[in-house]
Amino acid sequence: MGRNRSNRRKRTTLAHRAIAASVALVLGGGGLMAVDVYASAEDGGSGQRERFDGDDDDDEQRAGDRGPEQQRGGGGQAGNGPVAADFVDIRTVRPNVQLPPNRRGASRGTFTTSCGVNAQGLFNSDNVIVAPGVANGAHHMHDYVGNQANDAFASDDDLAAGATTCRNRGDRSSYYWPVLRVQNGRAEVDAGQDGGGRDKNVGEIQTPVQVTLTFGGSPTGRVTAMPRLLRIITGDAKAFTNGTANANASWSCTGFENRQLKDKYPRCPRGSDVVRTFRFQSCWDGRDPKNIDSPNHRTHVAFTDARGACPPGFQRIPQLVQRIVYDVPRGARFAVDSFPEQLHKPVTDHGDFINVFDERLMDRMVSCINSGRRCR
Repeated sequence: MGRNRSNRRKRTTLAHRAIAASVALVLGGGGLMAVDVYASAEDGGSGQRERFDGDDDDDEQRAGDRGPEQQRGGGGQAGNGPVAADFVDIRTVRPNVQLPPNRRGASRGTFTTSCGVNAQGLFNSDNVIVAPGVANGAHHMHDYVGNQANDAFASDDDLAAGATTCRNRGDRSSYYWPVLRVQNGRAEVDAGQDGGGRDKNVGEIQTPVQVTLTFGGSPTGRVTAMPRLLRIITGDAKAFTNGTANANASWSCTGFENRQLKDKYPRCPRGSDVVRTFRFQSCWDGRDPKNIDSPNHRTHVAFTDARGACPPGFQRIPQLVQRIVYDVPRGARFAVDSFPEQLHKPVTDHGDFINVFDERLMDRMVSCINSGRRCR
């Protein structure tokens, strides 16, 4: 097994209220589709904005210790965000989700895997895809569900033999994303550690109340199996400085998921929870089953075009959609972990996936999707 640098602890999570609404993944006749339409604050409608009523003691730092942006916006993580302008009332955003039409022969099914919410508290600030063998290669903490052997030093053999939190033991895949923190003045266990306070990521880590991992089909035809150990990254952890060409995470609230945000965090009305969604690339270049990554970790996979078609030479594969729900305290300021220079902007959100399905379960997934069934 790879050397275990994971930061594990048992935590008392927020009171988890029941989520009555059904999973609001975008489902069409062809299964789950990539949605490449987002709103910004400027796209909002004319509704009355709700006052942002964060507590004055959410940030215990003195004003003299804050950077210029934090002093203007109030609150924030170690002086580098988020600021008030990073939030928008979801009720002021117009519905903006659009789906490509289904064609004859579309693959219409779905396959859902249940892997928990990281209640066991497995974190580290590594990223074995982008920075293998580099401790603290991410400079921010990740939540992990599924494979429990994932750190910077995990080999393919380590991942293949790793324990899993997934209910179906045929799924040892690794699903991970930056943690979400609330700025409430409470120090986390990583306050003095790399990836935490040393990298300007502070605040109380939030355990999701729900994580849904669903693989769906294509509006243009049948899907084929993913190669084992395929790596996919969606979104860009450095989008604030790189530009938004690769930004792909979206933010919303339960009950409002036909309104998706890319460059703002949502303020949700009473009774509604924060939702972050990652829709992964669903096309693979397919040249070689061993072609599971590329030098830039992007060009071996691709998104579909506006019609739902893959680029020439690419094969359709099941599309992973990660939907993560948080019961954030009303009025609280929150943000995802980020590299320090990214200022905890929502546009830097990203998700990572390593396929460690066994062959039999992957074949079942493909069969379910192509035959139009809903499987678990």
